[in-house]
Amino acid sequence: MKILVTGGAGFIGSAVVRLAVSRGHEVVNLDALTYAACLDNVAEAAGSNLYSFEQADIRDRARLDEIFSLHRPDVVMHLAAESHVDRSIDGPGDFILTNINGTYNMLEAARAYWVSAGKPAGFRFHHISTDEVFGSLGAEGQFTEETSYDPRSPYSASKAASDHLVRAWHETYGLPVVLTNCSNNYGPYHFPEKLIPVVILNALAGKPLPIYGDGSNVRDWLYVEDHADALLLVVEKGALGRSYNIGGENERSNLQLVQTLCGILDAKRPKASGSYADQITYVTDRPGHDARYAIDPSRIREELGWRPSVTVEQGLEKTVQWYLDNEAWWKPLQARAGVGVRLGVKA
Repeated sequence: MKILVTGGAGFIGSAVVRLAVSRGHEVVNLDALTYAACLDNVAEAAGSNLYSFEQADIRDRARLDEIFSLHRPDVVMHLAAESHVDRSIDGPGDFILTNINGTYNMLEAARAYWVSAGKPAGFRFHHISTDEVFGSLGAEGQFTEETSYDPRSPYSASKAASDHLVRAWHETYGLPVVLTNCSNNYGPYHFPEKLIPVVILNALAGKPLPIYGDGSNVRDWLYVEDHADALLLVVEKGALGRSYNIGGENERSNLQLVQTLCGILDAKRPKASGSYADQITYVTDRPGHDARYAIDPSRIREELGWRPSVTVEQGLEKTVQWYLDNEAWWKPLQARAGVGVRLGVKA
């Protein structure tokens, strides 16, 4: 199978690229190489004759047409997106242009290619999205595939719009699509502006470990390599027009998560005195901060037989060890724009 992966130099996209190549799939990695992308993420796949790279922006329709014509993929896995909520608060325009207009361009380029190829039965357009499109939960309940959309940030609103476009292209034009909405990812190669890498790297540097509000916001945590496995399963075996929620079945509050990370660091690289938890600092909450996300993954479990392979504690231990072992990867990224600076406070 030849897979066109958009955003394949990013965090989740690179996990998909690495896993797909390791399983013998041909992969075309399409990435604009914006601030959060890093080709080192796919270095282990780049030496394979199954891998090729195209630097392109999904906002450039003509370039997309060239890539489809040149590579003729069997399936598309569309991950390219602006994804940091705090950045979306400060600068929503990039999220509209990339997540909405870019997805429109991808759909139209894919549709034109699919039609010109005679509408091959095996073609799939897999759109990868987020649980944040569903809004915020109270103390009880979980998001299902039938949960109404209720986005609360420019990021989640732009992803909700892209989800609607994908469904519309399926219903109106017959484009063969599948969709997935995932919970919070973490793991190796996570760009150092998100919570888990920020906590790990700040802890090691002796800096404050910032927690928004009182730390009670709850997320369902999904190890990125488990997510990549689920995504490949959906693109191969998911039912056309169907959406699948992918969750880690690992709910933790932000405070619990940070405390767990501190405990792992205390064991792996102890401080001269005290605990890394002593560095925890509470900061002003994010505007419109969703209280809780929780995924009901029963559809993908029952229909496709998938479930996560690690608990959050197991995944966090693997993640911490990876960052301890890979300073050469994350150190240069800390100099990129916005990294290490509190964003999303302009609202």
